[in-house]
Amino acid sequence: MTPTPEDLATVAQQLGRAPRGVLEVSYRTPDGQPAVVKTAPRLDDGTPFPTLYYLTDPRLTAEASRLEVAQVMKWMERRLAQDHDLAQDYRNAHEHYLRERNAIEDLGTDFSGGGMPDRVKCLHVLIAYALAEGPQHFRLGTEAVALAAEHGNLRGTAIPADWPTLEQLGITLDEAGEDL
Repeated sequence: MTPTPEDLATVAQQLGRAPRGVLEVSYRTPDGQPAVVKTAPRLDDGTPFPTLYYLTDPRLTAEASRLEVAQVMKWMERRLAQDHDLAQDYRNAHEHYLRERNAIEDLGTDFSGGGMPDRVKCLHVLIAYALAEGPQHFRLGTEAVALAAEHGNLRGTAIPADWPTLEQLGITLDEAGEDL
């Protein structure tokens, strides 16, 4: 959805600065706030900006940071190294991300975001990407959103009430992070 002036004002308030390169609001929270924006691959000043989906809602960004501190990325990376199907799913998500971004403007790079396709570097990117694309798009994104929903008690406010639960995904908070 093309951002309205009100959306851009809300995003500016969320970020504490003017948003750059916003093409659309890719995800709104159940309580109506813009939470993920799709950004141009190149900013107005010509600076490359490879992050296609950018997380803006402060509740979600704070929870992504808490999950990162709890070492969730290390748990996900260990699983990527051991599970061929999960690694292929992550590679497919990376390739889709590149196709989507390159359809707007090809930056001539195979960097997508969040460490894809081999690492899990940034849960902010994974959560933004999963919320923009939906819960069945890629497993680690779906899990990251489910972790945020349950650990941060964000289900029904910042995250859809019907997003898959950790129980449905067959994981627990205890196994996902050292400090959860």
